[in-house]
Amino acid sequence: MKWFSRGDGEGFVVAFVNNLVQLLILAPLCTGVLGFSPGLIYGRILPGVAISFLVGNLFYAWQARLLAKREGRTDVTALPYGISTPGLFAHVFLVMLPAKQLAIAQGLSDPERFAWHAGLVACFLGGLLEFGGSFVAEKVRRHTPVAAMLATLGGVGLGFLGLAFFFQAYAQPVIGIVMLVLVFVVFFGRVKFRGGLPATLVLLAVGTAIAWATGLAPVGGPAVQPLEHVRFYFPWPVVGELWAAFSGGHILAYLSVVIPIGLLGVLASLQNIESAAAAGDRYPATPSLVVSGLGTLAAAAFGSPFPTSIYIGHPAWKKLGARAGYSALNGVFITLVCVTGTMAALTWLIPAEAGIAIILWIGSIIAAQAFEVTEKKYYPAVIVGLFPALAAWVMLVVKTAVGAGGASLDASLLSAAHAAGAYLGGGFALEQGFLYSAMIWSATIVCIIDRAWLRAAGWCALGALLALTGLMHAYALTGRDTVIDLPLLAWATGTLTPGRNLLPAGGAALGYALAALVFLLAKFITVPRAEDEVA
Repeated sequence: MKWFSRGDGEGFVVAFVNNLVQLLILAPLCTGVLGFSPGLIYGRILPGVAISFLVGNLFYAWQARLLAKREGRTDVTALPYGISTPGLFAHVFLVMLPAKQLAIAQGLSDPERFAWHAGLVACFLGGLLEFGGSFVAEKVRRHTPVAAMLATLGGVGLGFLGLAFFFQAYAQPVIGIVMLVLVFVVFFGRVKFRGGLPATLVLLAVGTAIAWATGLAPVGGPAVQPLEHVRFYFPWPVVGELWAAFSGGHILAYLSVVIPIGLLGVLASLQNIESAAAAGDRYPATPSLVVSGLGTLAAAAFGSPFPTSIYIGHPAWKKLGARAGYSALNGVFITLVCVTGTMAALTWLIPAEAGIAIILWIGSIIAAQAFEVTEKKYYPAVIVGLFPALAAWVMLVVKTAVGAGGASLDASLLSAAHAAGAYLGGGFALEQGFLYSAMIWSATIVCIIDRAWLRAAGWCALGALLALTGLMHAYALTGRDTVIDLPLLAWATGTLTPGRNLLPAGGAALGYALAALVFLLAKFITVPRAEDEVA
């Protein structure tokens, strides 16, 4: 098989535009949500992204040629690869934003660096989990219901990718509504533009034109110099910063986010490898997953806080006639965009509103997939599994609004809210470790539907353990934010303050333990009933 075929050109355009949309979202999130400086974004983060792209895309292109040579074929398509979309939003909203708010609340001198360090730790730990998980992914997958895994992702898609950007679309309804309709027509209507133009390229062009016509562009106004940051940024390892990040107390604080996202990344990549196998390209799972993990580790080592993964959509690139060349071209050109500061000019030219409808569609697809590949009888498990992530997104909005209004998150505010019927305390408890609770609740309901009482008890026992250790449902108010509360760690290190509750989520732990007891007794106190029989 040749390095480049006729279909690689179109495959490259589609892959490049899809990844460019992600970068167009990433850069404004780093600027607007996290308040990162241009020097950090263009000098550290994007060069780190470039390294991770180059490592993965070149490997998967080489892997495709190796498979073609081994099987004597010329129609092998490389696995698509890039930044993990759920990981991108999880690390921005669930790791770096809370870290920055905590740094501000504590009066630290450099909140930006503190937040970046939290992202580096999360990315590095996620990469380690991907690397190690590649050897046991199949075992974990066999013991975790599909509904539980996909509901966890679906909640993130519905809340952080769906509702969040639906709100943003209606904040600028002229471009927002038009772009929503165009994206839905193309992707939900399963149509393409005449002339074979890539849909994402056309959508970006239309969105950009509307933005310039309505005054949303240029981003930042005429005072911004779009070529100011365009120069070469050599990717340098940030080993010193990574070491400082690990000694900065970020590890345990974000395990409740890192572990589920890393685990879901491994399983999602595994599913995409299986999707490629169904299309005729059978790649070995372990080396494919190992390199995805190494790409994430390389990202963290060179300054990027964003994990990578094997993408969904291999069959689509295969239908385009793409082979190995599209992957190599994608890696090279995305690298050039990231190390030359070109993203500064692109984000000035193309506002986020031009691409948010595509991200909203991705969120919708992630949520819909939870139902598409789950048996109908397990739909209740999927729906309940969506609730914790939606709760986490709502609480993020509440905390942001409270902070923007100058109020403080304290016990008096929670008491007043509870008296008014707004149970913010329950919302904050659900927010902490919501990926865990989503998986536990969804898996428990799957077991209930199957009347697998012992397995249901096991999932509730896991919930009790996580709550008892503080990794789930335990939170502490910082004035502007809520953070995970780990007093057991403070007790073990001798830093526990007097009067502090040693069991931060003791009530939740007891609740899960009693639920486990209910399931252990269920076999003896219940009998099956007919579908039409009244309970």
